Amino acid sequence: MIGFDMTLLALLMVAGVALDWLLGEVSRWHPLVGFGCYVQWLERQLNRQPGSYARGALAWSLAVLPLVALSVVITILLARQSFWLAAAWHVVLLYFCIGLRSLRDHVMPIAQALKAGDLAAARNLTGRIVSRDTTQSQETDLAKAAVESLLENGNDAVFGTLFWFAVAGGPGALLFRLANTLDAMWGYRTPRFLAFGCVAARIDDGLNWIPARLTAWSYALLGNWRQARTCWRTQASAWSSPNAGPVMSSGAGALGLALGGTAIYDGEVEERPPLGMGRDAVADDIVRAWKLVSRTAMLWLTVMLTISMLMTMLYTTYVSLTMGGTHA
Repeated sequence: MIGFDMTLLALLMVAGVALDWLLGEVSRWHPLVGFGCYVQWLERQLNRQPGSYARGALAWSLAVLPLVALSVVITILLARQSFWLAAAWHVVLLYFCIGLRSLRDHVMPIAQALKAGDLAAARNLTGRIVSRDTTQSQETDLAKAAVESLLENGNDAVFGTLFWFAVAGGPGALLFRLANTLDAMWGYRTPRFLAFGCVAARIDDGLNWIPARLTAWSYALLGNWRQARTCWRTQASAWSSPNAGPVMSSGAGALGLALGGTAIYDGEVEERPPLGMGRDAVADDIVRAWKLVSRTAMLWLTVMLTISMLMTMLYTTYVSLTMGGTHA
C-alpha cells in the first residue's frame, strides 16, 4: 500500500507539471492574482503604523489558513465521492501553484530582446520580474537580473512547490505557494513591513529551508559541481536570506557566472554580496539558467518516480514472500 501511494503521488506530480507545461499560466482570473488583491486589502486594514508583529501574524493567518483548510475539506469530500475526482483536484492545485512554464515565458523574451539588440524592450521586460531599477541597465545588468531571478524562483516557484506537494499533496503545495507569495509581498525590511511582515518572512524561511538546500544541491549536481559547492560554502552566509543565499550562490557557481554586486533599488545604489565566480552574464546565459532550472525539475520528477517504483517492488516482494510463507 505504501508503494502504491508513492506511485500515485509521483504520477500526480508529473500530471501537474505536464498540465502547467501544456497550458501555462492562466491569463485571466488566476487564483493567485485574486489572492494578491485580497492580501493587499488585508494589509491596508491591519498594518497600522507603527507596525505590529501580532497584527502581521493575524493577517498571515487570515490570508492563508482559511484557504488551506478549505482545500483540505474539498480534498476529503471529493475522496469520499470518487478517487479520480480527488486525484484531479490534487493535480489542479499543483497546476495553479507551480510556475515552471511561467518562468520560461517571462525570461526567454528578455534573452530574445537582448540578442536582437532591443535594449529598451529588454529593460521593460526585466523590470516586470525584478524589483530593482532597470531603466538605465545595460545588457550585462539585465542578463544578470534575469539569471538571478531564474535561479531563485527555480526554488520558490518550482521545486519548493513540488517538495510540499510530495509532503502533503495539493494542500501542501497551496500552503507553500501562499506563504511564499506573502513573503514576496510583505517580507521587506522597510519601516512599513519590518514588524508587520516579519511573521510572513520567518514562516517562508521555515517552509523553504529544506527545499532550498535540495535545489542548491541539484544545481551543483547538474552544473559545475566543485565550483557550485565552493560558492555555496563561501558566499551563501553573506546574503540576508538564509535560503536565497544557498540557492543563488550554488546556481551561479554551477553556471560559472559572476552575479550579485551593484543594483539600484528605489533610486539608491545597493552593493550586494558576490554570487558565483567567472565571467559576467550575457543573453545566452539566461537560456543556460532556464535549462538548469528545468533540468532540476525533471531530475526530481525522475527521483520521485524511481523511488515509488522501488517501493512498489519491495512491497510486492514482501507481500509475495509473506503469503508464500503462510501457505507453506
